[in-house]
Amino acid sequence: MVAAMMGLAGAAAHAAPGPWEQPASELADQIAAILGPGQAHLTIRNLSSISNDEIPAIRRLLLEDLKTHGVVMAGAESANTIRVTLSESARERMLVAEVGEGNQTQVTLVDLGPISTQTATTQERMEIHKEIYLSAAALANGSTVVSDDPAMALTESSVRVFVLREGSVMVFARGADHGRTVEASLALDLKRPMPRDAHGILIAAADGNSFTAFTAGTECSGAFSMPAETATPPSNGWTVNCHASDDPWPIAVDASGAPQLKAFYNSARDYFTGVISPSVGVDLPPFYAAALVPRSAGNAALLIGGIDGKVQLAENGAIKIVTGTRDWGSDFAVLHSGCGAGVQVIASSSGEAANDSLRAYELPSLEAVPASAPLAMDGTVTALWTAPGGKAVLAVVRGTGDQYEVDRVTALCN
Repeated sequence: MVAAMMGLAGAAAHAAPGPWEQPASELADQIAAILGPGQAHLTIRNLSSISNDEIPAIRRLLLEDLKTHGVVMAGAESANTIRVTLSESARERMLVAEVGEGNQTQVTLVDLGPISTQTATTQERMEIHKEIYLSAAALANGSTVVSDDPAMALTESSVRVFVLREGSVMVFARGADHGRTVEASLALDLKRPMPRDAHGILIAAADGNSFTAFTAGTECSGAFSMPAETATPPSNGWTVNCHASDDPWPIAVDASGAPQLKAFYNSARDYFTGVISPSVGVDLPPFYAAALVPRSAGNAALLIGGIDGKVQLAENGAIKIVTGTRDWGSDFAVLHSGCGAGVQVIASSSGEAANDSLRAYELPSLEAVPASAPLAMDGTVTALWTAPGGKAVLAVVRGTGDQYEVDRVTALCN
């Protein structure tokens, strides 16, 4: 199944000349060269600052010009699809067409040239904000040696917050006033030394009474049970068991915490190998970060940040490079904001700057389009996760003196 994004048609002979005629004709030529004469189903959507009032004219021009090439419109049941999107990057507008023939998809586009600063600003569909979720003092828990035990992963339930450190899991109780107090600090019996740039994944049950932690060569399970009055509670009722494991890590989970995708982690090299379960129908390169991104057709695509710096999207049995990601760092997470297209990717900035930034992007096709202005962070972003429910992103930030804090990032629609 395929999609064609952004098409414009040549003007009708009786129509007055307009700004869409040339790019419409050019894109229609490209689409027709892919499809040849036949039937196709056309859809158009606008993810740019171009007024929606232009869409009827664009559709009419595209239909007329395609018809001159022998491409006529059919219903949604057609095996050939043309999915059109008006797209924008930070610097330019373009018409992008994803043209599908059966299970094959090809992408073509027409560049509309640079956009003005004023127009570029209007495409920012949302503002992202941050608040301190766990302070450096809370994560240090009285310790003065914080740099030796960075925060690697974090998750939350309705009653507790869990933070995975290099050698422990910290459990915070969530109070009625949104306060967070340390309930337990649980030492992990690691079965393999941590790599230099350690990573991990932490999954908690919805009720907050158990968790599973994945680190290099080790998997740990923690559970809470209310001890009998005569018993001495281990770590305030918490018990933890660890065992050596090279099993795949859950890189995507559903609302209940059940794994949707698992990936094998190379502990020696500190990245995911590219082998995942279940398969997405295409071989993946080694990667640092991954996220499932909902698509307009109702399915989901896998976004990965490769160890080579390329950001790619695996969808419909194919993997393709995503443009507009030159400024991305190695961490990103999905935010279900309800703004604009409804779902954005929050990505950290590239480089080793003393202070990173975060920015929201939308992926209308195979291009990352900025949806917000950059949000300055008070340090280096070392990890990002989607919070349970998807309405926020949790960011671990390493600040002055290698002290860590966790920020909660949310969106306000413009």
